[in-house]
This record gives sequence, structure tokens and C-alpha cells, in this order.
Amino acid sequence: MSFDPVYKLVKQIPRGRVLTYGALARALRLAGGARTAGRAMGATPRGKGIPWHRVLGASGKILIREPYASLQKKLLESEGIPVVESRINLKKHLWTPPRNKVSAIKKTLRSVTHR
Repeated sequence: MSFDPVYKLVKQIPRGRVLTYGALARALRLAGGARTAGRAMGATPRGKGIPWHRVLGASGKILIREPYASLQKKLLESEGIPVVESRINLKKHLWTPPRNKVSAIKKTLRSVTHR
């Protein structure tokens, strides 16, 4: 499976906003749900401008291990998102993807998986 549709949606998360692994999986209807979204984020290619640090656990918690957890915290804080005890305030910073953008990405996903 190609994770390109996942990366395409993650690139649309605005600066200062975040998305959860579960919300990412639901938006794209990923088989395997949040775990698949987590695998995709763990395999994010470098140098492609994918803001991997904007994807968090369901409770707004940083779930990755060090040294990347510290880097994720630093990147989130640089965007004005306070991190307290490895958590952010989801009520304040959660992003909801517009349906039209998600629909376009899902079309791409279907065409990739049906080849």
C-alpha cells in the first residue's frame, strides 16, 4: 500500500493545528485505522515537506519515542502550540479537514488501490 494519500492530507494540516491518527484514518477510511496512520507517519520520507509532527494520539498526546518525541514537541511549540506533559489541547488546536479535499484524496486512494 502506498501512503501517498496520507501524506497528501497531512500536508494540508495548517500551521498551529493538529490531527489525530484516528481522525486521519477515518477521513481516508484507512484499513487498519489509527495503527495504519501511525505506520504511515513512521515511514514519512524526509525532505518532502510533510509536517509529521502535527499528527498525535487521540488524547492529544505525543506517542512517538525519543529522540523524535522531543523534536515533535519543539516543532509544535515553534508553531505556537503549547505542550504540557507531552499533551496538547485538542479542543483548541484540532483541525477538521474540509470534505472536498478529503474526497479528492479518497479518489486518488481508490485509483491507487484498484490497479
